[in-house]
Amino acid sequence: MSDEREASDQRGNRKRYHRHNQQQIQQMEAFYKNCPHPDEKQRNELSRKLGIEPIQVKFWFQNKRTQMKTQQEHEENAQLRSENERLRVENLRFREALVNICCPNCGVPKCEENQLVMECSSSSRQVSKGHVTGSISCWAPHIASGSNEYRAAVMEAAASAMDELLRVAQLGEPLWVASADRHNFVLNEEEYFRAFAGPRKEGFNPEASRESAMIYSAASDLVAILMDVEQWANVFSGVVSRATNLQVISSGLEGTYNEVVQVMNAEFHVASPVVPTRQSYFVRSCRQHVDSTWAIVDVSLDHLHPTLFNLCRRRPSGCLIKDMPSGYSKVIWVEHVEVEGGGVHSIYKPLIRAGLAFGAQRWLAILDGYCQRVASSSAPLDVIGYLVGSGRESVLKVAERMVRGFCRGVNASVANTWTTLSGLDNLSDSVKMMTRKNVDDPTIPLGFQLTMATSFWLPVTPKRVFDFLRDRHTRKQWDMLLNGGDVEEMAHIVTGNEDGNLVTMYQVKDTNRNSKQTIMLQESRRDSTASYVIYAPIDMASADTILCGGDTSYIPLLPSGFAILPDGPTRGGRPTPHGDGETGGSLLTLALQVMVDPSPDANLSPASVSVANQIICEMVDKIKETLIS
Repeated sequence: MSDEREASDQRGNRKRYHRHNQQQIQQMEAFYKNCPHPDEKQRNELSRKLGIEPIQVKFWFQNKRTQMKTQQEHEENAQLRSENERLRVENLRFREALVNICCPNCGVPKCEENQLVMECSSSSRQVSKGHVTGSISCWAPHIASGSNEYRAAVMEAAASAMDELLRVAQLGEPLWVASADRHNFVLNEEEYFRAFAGPRKEGFNPEASRESAMIYSAASDLVAILMDVEQWANVFSGVVSRATNLQVISSGLEGTYNEVVQVMNAEFHVASPVVPTRQSYFVRSCRQHVDSTWAIVDVSLDHLHPTLFNLCRRRPSGCLIKDMPSGYSKVIWVEHVEVEGGGVHSIYKPLIRAGLAFGAQRWLAILDGYCQRVASSSAPLDVIGYLVGSGRESVLKVAERMVRGFCRGVNASVANTWTTLSGLDNLSDSVKMMTRKNVDDPTIPLGFQLTMATSFWLPVTPKRVFDFLRDRHTRKQWDMLLNGGDVEEMAHIVTGNEDGNLVTMYQVKDTNRNSKQTIMLQESRRDSTASYVIYAPIDMASADTILCGGDTSYIPLLPSGFAILPDGPTRGGRPTPHGDGETGGSLLTLALQVMVDPSPDANLSPASVSVANQIICEMVDKIKETLIS
């Protein structure tokens, strides 16, 4: 009896977590907007009205004030990072000005300022019209980015690029010729340079692709995605590592995106640490034509800043967007770049050559998937457990942020510093390691974090790999961190037309009954160019916030998972969107992110590295053993 009484006392003393319902949260949110610091009388009145204890009201407002303060600090930090990026580019321009005092190629000494401006303006016009050949750095001196001459040169480059895009996007043969298998089209480089003469970058390889699709979205919404740099980077996080709007040259007409011209820089990636990223400095221009077709075009500004040494030059690239019946838009996408192809691991070269990593098909597949996801937000919900309507939107927002965090954390961006640890079977299986110390970003756990990643080839179709990794019933075959436990589905949301496109909430059933209960959020998404299975653990309090439709902006996430890419073109020079008849192998990137220590000042011990390395190697072995046998 005494043991039972003691157990009862322990249960009675255990802290109970109260979940506020949606109505209570909404009323406190509304009160907070007018009065973030309620006095005791106001708190008592609220508690009677909402049917909760005054102390709960007090704690809710304390937590809300802390959350808003953290949010404000995070936004200020984001603004500082953006300003730092702008200053970095401006610093490069100033260095360039010093270099151009004496041309390194022809040795011409510094001219008078007016003469420089005249020569540069003339050269820029010639480049935009495609009448200049030879070494770029010899004929393009620096123009200050704030000057009228600079703006005029950018506007002229944008106008010339727009004219080229309209032709390249719509012309057929002889500019675009059918490939050997007759399933897609290839740019005729000889015909292109006959029609659009201009300088070629020596030692750079051309990549050109064109694709069209019907996208379920209004044209104006698609234009807004592409012209808002932050939204563009978020939607295309599978390709864009980071992007900055450096300068608005033209703000457009009548508050629309028509005639908007802005200078940007961006870094493009493949979800693997063994594929170098591509950085570009370019102008983006938007125009609505008389037939209501929107055209958005990018073109590099290397000719204005020759010492900005980028290994990727964007020739006129972009899309044409036109509203169609039944809520669809027709989109024609063109990608045309010149790149220095060094440093790419051999297993990824066929994928990149086929245009499936950076080409038009990749961009359109991502855009189509995003629009399907938006449409699914109003579709019926498949519920296993309790999930209110507002919780659905919260789940999708958190999952989207989780996917972005994974994609940007697993690539070879300049922001990610990888160290090679070991090889498994061959060079492609090398394990990469990276550490981070987070002291102020509330969107990820505070403390010292370790990321481990590896990319390897599997002689198995991407669809089969995708289905295996997303299936909770087969998870114990590869997830070494489950410790033999099971996962039980709580709820899932269908996010697209492809089979398996889901956001799922799981409850992790640990074999240790004394361990804390953990919820796992997982998103599985697939299109014709890539598949992902990404997951992150969240605590019960965060899960309650999500399910009740609360503010999820700063729920900390540390995502792990898989990026699955085809190993090259399959049927018809491209992967098939469905599993039926799919051929070819897969390029699989596995990444694990773990919290080593809650203190950012902690050090990484060799033992921690050894354990993490062993875990990821065992996971690779288990996946290979199961799928190849």
